[in-house]
Amino acid sequence: MAQPLPIPRRPLTEEELATYAWQMWVPGFGEAEQERLKGASVLVSRCGGLGGVVAFELAAAGIGRLVLAHGGNVKPSDLNRQLLMTYDDLGKPRSAAAERTLKKFNPRLEILAVSENVSDDNAVRLVSEADLIVDCAPLFPERYALNREAMRQRKPLVECAMYELEATLTTIIPGETPCLECTYPEPPSTWRREFPVFGAVSGTVACLGAMEAIKVLCGLGEPLLGTLITMDLRDMRFRRLSLSRREGCSLCASITAS
Repeated sequence: MAQPLPIPRRPLTEEELATYAWQMWVPGFGEAEQERLKGASVLVSRCGGLGGVVAFELAAAGIGRLVLAHGGNVKPSDLNRQLLMTYDDLGKPRSAAAERTLKKFNPRLEILAVSENVSDDNAVRLVSEADLIVDCAPLFPERYALNREAMRQRKPLVECAMYELEATLTTIIPGETPCLECTYPEPPSTWRREFPVFGAVSGTVACLGAMEAIKVLCGLGEPLLGTLITMDLRDMRFRRLSLSRREGCSLCASITAS
């Protein structure tokens, strides 16, 4: 079983005890783990079709604080999958729309909404705001920036990705597992900003990613350390692949040496 992150526990109110009672019946997850969730802060990179569902599930589970990084305004093409956005939000900032929806669902939730996508310029600041990062960015420059900074700050990173009817998921612990650049030393040539997507696919891997975040934060079960889950929902084929560090990865070497 995984060890929980060293997060200060925050006492639960009577309302919170009632709200989260059923999940505190899960073996291995009780009041102490719920208090860890309340004390935890998670950065979600992009709160669209994938990240928006991650944020929603973490809000539902009782996370204490979310940092949402997503630039741009809501467009009609967002609305087939970005469940935190509505028609009323068209033309308005995505991060603000996400904050409004989450606050209606869980008014106790603390949110830092940032109308920026992750980049080399802001990764240090954004990663420093969180205990754990869930990477849902569609572009590899953003994903690499998060990976590098998560490694430097020794923050766990849950990596979620999808394309068409396929999706992948893994969890990276600096100094313990391969990093993103070990698995993808070069971005796949087919990856681009606009791509085929069903909301049901992004939502599927998002729910799994939210569960990975909860497991790592609270020490529940066995996270996907050194393991990549791949799924193809066209024929419901799931695979577990073992990952290993890439020889010559400077990021992993710097963490191991420090």
